[in-house]
Amino acid sequence: MSIETDIKQKKFRSAYQRLALNLIYTSNWLEYKQLEFFKEYDITSQQYNVLRILRGQQLNPIKVSDITERMLDKNSNTSRLVDKLLAKNLAKRSSCPNDRRAVDVLITEEGLKLLEELDPHVDEWENRFNVISIEEADQINAMLDKLREADH
Repeated sequence: MSIETDIKQKKFRSAYQRLALNLIYTSNWLEYKQLEFFKEYDITSQQYNVLRILRGQQLNPIKVSDITERMLDKNSNTSRLVDKLLAKNLAKRSSCPNDRRAVDVLITEEGLKLLEELDPHVDEWENRFNVISIEEADQINAMLDKLREADH
């Protein structure tokens, strides 16, 4: 479906306005689809993002502030997300030996098992993008990167 059909708007001020609204609408659509998907695993997409970051550390502890820097959603309350993962026994916390005020976070065995279980489903979910070619995906990625670079 076109953005015009989805939001019931026939005209836009410009191609750039159409692009901006299409990006926002599509981003929200993807977020909603992820919300539906992760709900059955009792986690949010932000919690999943933290777990992925922790797994990427390959069992090396990481500070909450470093997790925040790597988050996809820069507005996430990382401390709260980590607390929720701790409560679910998907992550564990330890004191940072170099800075007693800092907290290190590690993924637990349960967290790794959950990600292992999720991996094939996430792959399947991402396969919905195969309606565009790899070359088209590369072009879209380059254009999105260009948009963000223009802001720096």
